[in-house]
Amino acid sequence: MFSNYLIGLREGLEASLVVCILIAYLVKTDRRDALKPIWIGIGVAVALALGFGCALEFGSQELTFEAQEALGGSLSILAVGLVTWMVFWMRRTARHLKSELHGKLDAALQMGTGALVATAFLAVGREGLETALFVWASVRAAGDGSPRPLVGAALGIVTAIVLGWLFYRGALRINLARFFTWTGGMLVVVAAGVLAYGVHDLQEARWLPGLSNRAFDISDTIDPSSWYGTLLKGVFNFQPDPTVVQVTVWLLYLIPTLALFLAPVGFASGKGKVKAADEQGSRPSKAPQA
Repeated sequence: MFSNYLIGLREGLEASLVVCILIAYLVKTDRRDALKPIWIGIGVAVALALGFGCALEFGSQELTFEAQEALGGSLSILAVGLVTWMVFWMRRTARHLKSELHGKLDAALQMGTGALVATAFLAVGREGLETALFVWASVRAAGDGSPRPLVGAALGIVTAIVLGWLFYRGALRINLARFFTWTGGMLVVVAAGVLAYGVHDLQEARWLPGLSNRAFDISDTIDPSSWYGTLLKGVFNFQPDPTVVQVTVWLLYLIPTLALFLAPVGFASGKGKVKAADEQGSRPSKAPQA
C-alpha cells in the first residue's frame, strides 16, 4: 500500500504543481478568461488516464493466462522505463519547471483556446497515463486481490491535491529539488521490484527461460502471508523465492540506476556546474502566489 501511496503522491504532486503554476500565472497576468480552457484540458487528461486504467484492467481479463502474463510483464517493463525517465527528468528540471511552463503558456495564449486546452492536457495527461500504467503494474505485482493498492494510490493523489492547493495559497513551502530527489530514489527501489515481477510474468508466459531455476527460497523464514511478509511485498514487491533471472535483472537495474540518480546533478559537465547545482538545490523553493 505504501508503494502505491508513494506513486500517487509523487505523480499527483507533479500534476498538482503544473496546474498550480498554470492557474497562478493566468491569475497574476489578469487572464482569468483563459482559466476555463485550462480546466477543460485538465478534465480531459484525467478522464483519459482513468479510461486507460480501466482498459488495462478489464481488457486483460479477456485474455488467456499466458497472454495475460505476457501483457502484464511487457507493460510492467514499459512502466519501469517511463518512471525511470520521469524521475531523472524531474530531478534535472524541477528548478526550472515554472519558467518552462510560463513560456509554453505564453505561446498558447497567443494561439487561442485550442492551444490552451492542449497545453493543459499535455502537461497533466502525461502524468496521468504514467500513474495509471505504473499503479496497474504495481497492483498486479502485489497480487493479493485486495483493494489496498488502489486505496494507497488514491490517498497519495488526494494528499498531492491538498499539497498543491497549499502551494497555490502560499501556505506551504518546500525544497522541491530535495523532495523529488528523495521520492525519486524510493520510486527507483519500487520500480526495481516491479521490473523483477515483470520478468517473472514473462517467464510464466514462456517468453523468457529459467522459471524453475530459483536463486533462493526463504519462504520458511519469511512467510509471505505474515504482516512483515505483506509489508515487504507491498513496499518492495519482495518475493521469497525469486528466479536467478529476476535477481540478476533486479541488481542490474537497481545499483547503477540508483547510483546515477543520487549523483550530483550535472556531474558529467564539470565540477563548477556540480557546485552551482548543489548550491541552488540547497535554497528553499518559493511557491507560486495567487
